[in-house]
Amino acid sequence: MAKYLVIVESPAKVKTIKKFLGSNYDVQASNGHVRDFPKSQFGIDVENDFEPKYITIRGKGELLANLRKAAKKADKIYLATDPDREGEAISWHLMQALKEDPAKMRRISFNEITKTAVKASIKQPRDLDLNLVDAQQARRMLDRMVGYTISPLLWVKVKRGLSAGRVQSVALRIICDREEEINSFIPEEYWSLDGEFKIKGEKKPLQAKFYGTDKKLPIHNKAEMDKILKALENAQYEITEVKKGERTKNAPLPFTTSTLQQEAAKTLNFSTQKTMRLAQQLYEGIDIKGSGTVGLISYLRTDSTRISQEADQAAREYIEAQYGDNYVSTTGKTVKKEQKIQDAHEAIRPTDITRLPAMIKESLSRDQFRLYQLIWKRFTASRMSAAKYETTSVKIGAGEYTFTVAASKIVFDGFMSVYVQEEDNQKGNVLSQSLEKGMKLELTELKPEQHFTQPPAHYTEASLVKALEEQGIGRPSTYAPTITTIISRRYVSKEQKNLYVTELGEVVNNIMKQAFPSIVDVRFTAMMEGLLDCVEEGTVQWKTVVRNFYPDLKRDVDAAEKELEKVEIQDEVSDEVCDVCGRNMVIKYGPHGRFLACPGFPECRNTKPYYEKIGVACPKCGKDVVLKKTQKGRKYYGCIDNPECDFMSWQKPSAKKCPKCGSYMVEKGNKIVCSETTCGYVEQKSKED
Repeated sequence: MAKYLVIVESPAKVKTIKKFLGSNYDVQASNGHVRDFPKSQFGIDVENDFEPKYITIRGKGELLANLRKAAKKADKIYLATDPDREGEAISWHLMQALKEDPAKMRRISFNEITKTAVKASIKQPRDLDLNLVDAQQARRMLDRMVGYTISPLLWVKVKRGLSAGRVQSVALRIICDREEEINSFIPEEYWSLDGEFKIKGEKKPLQAKFYGTDKKLPIHNKAEMDKILKALENAQYEITEVKKGERTKNAPLPFTTSTLQQEAAKTLNFSTQKTMRLAQQLYEGIDIKGSGTVGLISYLRTDSTRISQEADQAAREYIEAQYGDNYVSTTGKTVKKEQKIQDAHEAIRPTDITRLPAMIKESLSRDQFRLYQLIWKRFTASRMSAAKYETTSVKIGAGEYTFTVAASKIVFDGFMSVYVQEEDNQKGNVLSQSLEKGMKLELTELKPEQHFTQPPAHYTEASLVKALEEQGIGRPSTYAPTITTIISRRYVSKEQKNLYVTELGEVVNNIMKQAFPSIVDVRFTAMMEGLLDCVEEGTVQWKTVVRNFYPDLKRDVDAAEKELEKVEIQDEVSDEVCDVCGRNMVIKYGPHGRFLACPGFPECRNTKPYYEKIGVACPKCGKDVVLKKTQKGRKYYGCIDNPECDFMSWQKPSAKKCPKCGSYMVEKGNKIVCSETTCGYVEQKSKED
């Protein structure tokens, strides 16, 4: 009987696939890559036209030997690694490492681990897609060139263990730029005015917002507000327009990697890493009571919103049977306009829409269930009709001014019967049916309110993934590892959901911006991603990309080595005296930033926390204000006498007092601003400042 060997990436898939294929198929796992660049060398022969040097990954020798034995016994070898660039490259490396006749080895791929998909792939084996392999090789080599040449500079100039990366350095820059934007943001005052009106015969008052005249009138300060209030003192209030209309809200597209990470972060509070780990488990297969091990979702690394005809048809039949034919979408949901995608995959969807989350809840962990339910609901909703709203907008005349009120109510829930996003849950106004044009209203109260504009929000993992995707940085498989790396390197700290740059992150970002501006340039990195896509499409040779990239990088590295040689980070002597031996302590860099150490090391091992004085007296107690850091490395300013004095500020305090209200002031970019937000006093920094 013929013997076939099927090689997959993950051991978790072995059991599932073995069950589908029967006894004459031997299924084994490669545990990811079996070959890579050596850790101790560059691994790229620059003199020999950038030929890569691959070696067996340490610890994989025995596994590879077992695969070779199994391959010798097999009549045919099927390489069933993941259906993407990385999976194609793993298959190529396996072909090289197994040393078998290439005619004996065939590539198969499937988008979901189901009996139908796996058996269909066996019937349609193909050659390796060398364009995909080349695209992965080029990406790996570019990343190696950046990491291997720049990281040692950071070790010399800052501390060992730091790393630079082609994508991670840009992600860090994006976060640093946002932090600068927030720190230099100056709030601007504005006012809002709400009116409460009594409708004859109605208990509930009508709430309306001040609009302006014929066009919207912004209210910038109290003087403008007082002028409007004065004009409204004796105004007559009358409904001048009641307009009814209809609005539709279209069903969402099914999930891509990026949108799944964003939605899971928002609704389930999952990190990108956790989302990908759980999605991998759902894809590879879960032991379901009564069904055995089953792959529950399609492949999880994708930027396509395409759905196969079979899955689309099954979804429509299910929706019609459960909800009625008026709930079935009449249009096919496809990709957004002008969105560049790699359309090799489908969107993320359940492998069987009739496998309801509630039916398999007992077989899943709590988090697996919550993620599966999110994917199931989103996919089902994507095949459903739009929701319809009845809208009413009312204008209320008040002399020369107008107030407005808008309301909407659902008349047909459509896809929202299955899937409701956070913003859809907000309840709008419910208006009385008795409102008519010409109706007089009685004012019960005017509510003026002062506001200040808010700075842009700190990035969260979800909003950073969205920014990376929008700017073309990285690809579905790189978002989670990129974020994990910059957090684990302590360049960025995560507090609640927000990402903050640490002191170490600032130092690394500044060196990268100064010495390697193109590496941390968002547009350049996006252009490189575009070139890699061209390699995948077969329109650009992979070596052309590498040949053009390396000389410029080498030039920058050589220049940086000369430049940064001048920036020797000497141990700075402080005024602090060592309690143990009496020497003046020095400032050193450690894994968590700067600290004080005795220069008599190793005889004297005394260390202390280092607090940098900023030359400003504490507004509460008059002692020194110093630069401090939270446990996770985020910078702030506090009193040196803490915990006796609890003064702290995220912005750098100034020695000046506010001439308007007497509060302390803080530095924001090239301006100094009153720390009391209701005051709003701002002045330009002087040259001395």
